[in-house]
Amino acid sequence: MKKSIVSALTTALVVGAASTTFAAANPFSDVPAGHWAYDAVTQLAADGIVEGYGDGTYLGNRNITRYEMAQMIAKAMAKNPSGADKAALDRLAAEFSEELNNLGVRVSNLEKYADKMTWHGELRYTYQSNRFDRKGGKQWRNNVNENLLRLEPVAEVNKHWKLGARIDAAENLEKDTSQDLKLQRAWAEGTYGSLNMKIGTFNDLTSYDRNMMFFNEMSGAEVNFGKVLRAQIRAGRLNTSDNLRYDDSVNHIANYGTLYTGSKYKSNDPLNMQSIALTYAPSKNFSLTGAYYHFQSDIFRNSAYSRSMNDDDANIWEVAPTIRFGKFGIVGAYLKNEKADYYKHSHVIELNYGQSKKDVVGSWMAYASYRYQGMNVSMDGANDGAMYNTKGWEIGTQFTVMKNIQLKAIYFNGEQLHNGQDAEKLFGRCEWFF
Repeated sequence: MKKSIVSALTTALVVGAASTTFAAANPFSDVPAGHWAYDAVTQLAADGIVEGYGDGTYLGNRNITRYEMAQMIAKAMAKNPSGADKAALDRLAAEFSEELNNLGVRVSNLEKYADKMTWHGELRYTYQSNRFDRKGGKQWRNNVNENLLRLEPVAEVNKHWKLGARIDAAENLEKDTSQDLKLQRAWAEGTYGSLNMKIGTFNDLTSYDRNMMFFNEMSGAEVNFGKVLRAQIRAGRLNTSDNLRYDDSVNHIANYGTLYTGSKYKSNDPLNMQSIALTYAPSKNFSLTGAYYHFQSDIFRNSAYSRSMNDDDANIWEVAPTIRFGKFGIVGAYLKNEKADYYKHSHVIELNYGQSKKDVVGSWMAYASYRYQGMNVSMDGANDGAMYNTKGWEIGTQFTVMKNIQLKAIYFNGEQLHNGQDAEKLFGRCEWFF
């Protein structure tokens, strides 16, 4: 297992070294922030003339080099645009004529091979300390001390389709044990204008509720379409043998459904799901989402879910608004499971400020939130702060100390819903992106 980690790190370093060598050979300086070329390229991108970097992005939040700008211009010229797009492209070509002339055949070669396959990833260190009070004055503690290596390749199939994957390997520094590299996600993604489709195993299930309900992979299909009024439809399943695990004061780490006497849960039961969500976003400062989720599995046949212990499905609806005022943002979400008899509500209200961008040194964000996470709604949420079946206050911050290096800290203080005892967590993370 150790050899797998070493091999993966070696691969990452080789890829990083290759990228560094390429950058060192680049003779062109950055295009300065505020340069008119950025607006011109953004307009060409909106019209489908510029295809970006092959992963669906364009300029992002960083300055690009004159070399990169020339490469994009060369690709766009091959499309022979007309009208306003041609005028914008002619102006760009005149501005970067020296770079285009100097690149010559080299640009033509890049048009064939560049952006077909890219690698990204991160190495991150995480420390967290969980504390739970028990009846009788006893306290249970659990510390996590972990390294995680993550590799994320993206391959361009054609101008509409790409392939993506995520490969993870973790190392437990408390026990000095490690995992083999494991494929977490693999999907195909197609984009046709405002229509986007995904097929395979892809990102976390929920996008609107601050990751309160699920924060893991689903296998299936997803369709997104629309602009001001956006729709998302999903159908697939989750593997409950790997997910739905939590820290609590009774069983420490336990499978959902086995905590309570009389559970009919089986460890390999799949969790089938379908969902639909509508989001109204007339501007970048406001959005409102309404969503409905249906889940079906024998995992729900337990005494903490329903009185009869015979219900095998969950019907969850949610409302989630987001409002921004300059650098301030207010985020909320309310979710309810209509089939559960117990712990059937979850909600969050959050005030945040700023934004931490991994490529902008000194950028930072901070937030404060109140979370209520009923376990029959928040079944496997993002538990960096508030834990499973708890309620309480959470504060956090993230800061970019150097380019592609971020620090993150979270503190949660609340109580457990099933016994009313205290719950507390301290969470810290350092991430190196490449």
